[in-house]
Amino acid sequence: MYEVTATRRRPKLFDELVGQDFVVATLKNSLITGKIAHAYLFSGPRGCGKTSAARILARSLNCQHGPSAHPCGLCPNCLEIARGAALDIIEIDGASNTSVNDVRQIKDEVLFPPNASRYKIYIIDEVHMLSTSAFNALLKTIEEPPPYIVFIFATTELYKVPATIKSRCQQFAFRLIPLETITGILKETCADLHIEAEDEALAWIARESTGSMRDAYTLFDQVLAFSEGSIRSALIREKLGLIGLDQLNELAEVCAAHNTEQALLIIDTLLQQGIALEQLVVDLAGFYRNLLLLKNNVSRESLLGFPPERFSKTAQEAWDSIRLERALEMLLALYRDIRYSLSPRFELETVILKLCWLSDWVSPVELKNAVAAAQQALGMMPNKPLIVPQAQPVPLQQGNTVRNSASNSGQKRSFTEEFSKITASREATRETAPVKQSRNEPLFVEVEPPLPAAPQEREPLPPQTERVLRIFHGTIVQ
Repeated sequence: MYEVTATRRRPKLFDELVGQDFVVATLKNSLITGKIAHAYLFSGPRGCGKTSAARILARSLNCQHGPSAHPCGLCPNCLEIARGAALDIIEIDGASNTSVNDVRQIKDEVLFPPNASRYKIYIIDEVHMLSTSAFNALLKTIEEPPPYIVFIFATTELYKVPATIKSRCQQFAFRLIPLETITGILKETCADLHIEAEDEALAWIARESTGSMRDAYTLFDQVLAFSEGSIRSALIREKLGLIGLDQLNELAEVCAAHNTEQALLIIDTLLQQGIALEQLVVDLAGFYRNLLLLKNNVSRESLLGFPPERFSKTAQEAWDSIRLERALEMLLALYRDIRYSLSPRFELETVILKLCWLSDWVSPVELKNAVAAAQQALGMMPNKPLIVPQAQPVPLQQGNTVRNSASNSGQKRSFTEEFSKITASREATRETAPVKQSRNEPLFVEVEPPLPAAPQEREPLPPQTERVLRIFHGTIVQ
């Protein structure tokens, strides 16, 4: 009879429990020293070994040669536990036994000693699904159980377990399994089954499992079903409708070359191949995230999912970190927006067009720096208005202000010349009747900014600064 890989390769010893070094070391030491707790609480993500660890602990406690950190696996107790037929190991599904009546049944059963084992062990999976009244009914039993009773709770949502229950248990936090570990185990599985598999295909399975060994085995069985004894990445992409790294590199190179027509044609080809639009956005976001990591000198294959040399050098050199962050921001926003979009494909094509012109995008920080550099090149000090303090208002001459007279002269004077003219005008009118000044009238007269230095006299500026400088020339100076 066929047995799924996750069940066939379920760990039977603590040494086979991968990725949980702290849990394994602590439980083994407690078994060796004989310091057995009356209640354990295992928490962590799905598929990382909580139930398997509970069964291994139960086997270690009831082995005829134990309690031992290394159960023999040959005695009747070990064999019965392996088959799931041990009367003294009671596994309860917390999701389907949530009422207080189910807990009352446990309270009645704990009064009877085990039949043929050293301990009567209750393994309650998904314990967070119990009702509040059921938890309250368990409190006294967990706190002071008979010496032959051991409770092992497992949950994926620790925050739903009441603090009164947590305080009565030894807590163990299970972690996600590293990508390299999952890939290595999949290689061992292929060797045991005499199956050929590409490293890239196994790395993809490990990456899609997101740290869950059970999910990796489940996806491995699915891929194996259509691979005919040879697991290849190209076949996986074809059957599951995935986009490959080579296609992502091609699309990125086209966008870097500002070739909007070819970029839209590539998107159309990918969608025609049956690739889901949401999956395409996810793959694009992951690709630009990898480019951002490479730009920041992060080259770990476990983070990138591929060897660093597999990524296009043209795409890596086309954009800096600021523009890659902008691209990733647009793709993440696109994934949120397509759910409520009138046409998700239009949204995707619009973002692709923006990616084609990503090199010309100017960030607010760059714009601020360019404005500051342009002000410095024009002789303008930031945050300081070009105004001249006056003790008294300057009288109008023939209905024109100082700015108007300067503009009528057909030329613009420097700041020093303007100040000298204002001073001379004040001296000439000192003996005349003083002009009555309004309370709200300012004591400052705005003057023209100084002329910029000649192009040959100033140092070359960055492109953004030159662009802003030309704007300043057109609106202020000229």
